[in-house]
Amino acid sequence: MSPILQSHLTPQFPRFGTTRREMLVSLSSGIGWLAFAALAQNGRGATGQDEPLRAHFPARAKRVIFLTMRGGPSHVDLFDYKPELIRRNGEVVRRGRDAAGAKYFGPAHGFAQHGESGHWIADTYPLLARHADDLCIVNSMHTDQPNHAQAFCQMHTGSFQFVRPSLGAWTIYGLGSESSNLPGFITLNPPADNGGAQNYGSAFLPAACQGTRLGSSQLPELYAALFKKDVAPGPPLKNLINENLTRPEQRRQVDLVRALNEHRLTQAGHQPEIEGTIESFELAFRMQAEVPEVLDLRGESEIVRKLYGVGEPNDRFARQCLLARRLAEAGVRFVEIASPTGWDHHHLLKDGLAKACSATDRPIAALLTDLKARGLLKDTLVVWAGEFGRTPYAQSGDGRDHNHRGYSIWMTGGGVKGGLRYGATDEFGHLAVVDPMHIHDWHATVLHLLGLDHKLLTFNYGGATLD
Repeated sequence: MSPILQSHLTPQFPRFGTTRREMLVSLSSGIGWLAFAALAQNGRGATGQDEPLRAHFPARAKRVIFLTMRGGPSHVDLFDYKPELIRRNGEVVRRGRDAAGAKYFGPAHGFAQHGESGHWIADTYPLLARHADDLCIVNSMHTDQPNHAQAFCQMHTGSFQFVRPSLGAWTIYGLGSESSNLPGFITLNPPADNGGAQNYGSAFLPAACQGTRLGSSQLPELYAALFKKDVAPGPPLKNLINENLTRPEQRRQVDLVRALNEHRLTQAGHQPEIEGTIESFELAFRMQAEVPEVLDLRGESEIVRKLYGVGEPNDRFARQCLLARRLAEAGVRFVEIASPTGWDHHHLLKDGLAKACSATDRPIAALLTDLKARGLLKDTLVVWAGEFGRTPYAQSGDGRDHNHRGYSIWMTGGGVKGGLRYGATDEFGHLAVVDPMHIHDWHATVLHLLGLDHKLLTFNYGGATLD
């Protein structure tokens, strides 16, 4: 190094304090670090702190059980009775560009009025019909897309274009979980298609808000035949118990991993993925103590198991409904169940609809009966919904095409007014014309029942405030 260069790099005189240049550099960096720290803190959200957000006003519901009927159930065959459609059955549709040449197709099964409310419910749902006066049926739902993947994703996240947090994730972000040993959001047997994990994901919210998936399309040991004498029940969930380490040893192992992750955080700053990993390890360790008991259906009485239909052939959905009640009772805030069969009846509507209703009628009716008997229905919001409905005209003679312009869902419990029919479609059940309710309106309603104002439930991400 030359003497001249050395003279510029090495102080030639004793220095006291800080030069003006060093002070300016330090201050500018400090301002940048302050801005970064503020952004990082905003990015944490409610679950990144010790306490979740508080409800904006008194809640009517404490938890949600979401019964997902994938495939688009035909509302005009289930909950939207249209005498004009019956009268015009077989006539050629003379309006509507998407129905040119099609023929009106009346309900595949009969309808009847039930309860003091006089709700019209199809004969294929006889047990659910006994709860007519507890149901709020929304006949004016509509969504933006008639395609399964996009509509299913929008039903869960409010958007079919962008990756957004699911309704369950927003619920956990706003309210947290009632149990410290169980996830706040659990999805049972979610479909792998139509958005997959995005339907229960947290997107830009903290990773701790995302749903915990139990089961899969293949239905592993979680739904094994627990009550058959010739079948060993086995564990309710894979890899639940570590046979190689004792619980104190596992605690030390988790502590070591946590320490390594926290050290990494001190170096890298705010990292949602690492924070989510830390929380998931801690939650998984705590779950070992409570999950086996919650998921073991053998703890239920024979009366309750028979009520749901557990132990009978094709009892997959019955087990899920019973598990949903047990999880809700144990403090899980948001539970989602996927229907065991699809409702996409482009062909053979009469037989397909009967099978889909048969697979879900008894378990759903049992769930409502059980929740009410335990005093849980009053603060548990139960929702039945598909991604869209079906057309009032025929497809291939014995089926129906997709219809996103008007369809039906129902809700009960959790402060919902039972016996109410909200909104209406036109005389054929095609378009929502009275009090139309969009997916966004429905999400806002669910959050409202939980005590959350959707306009105030926001998250600062990437320099923008998102809701």
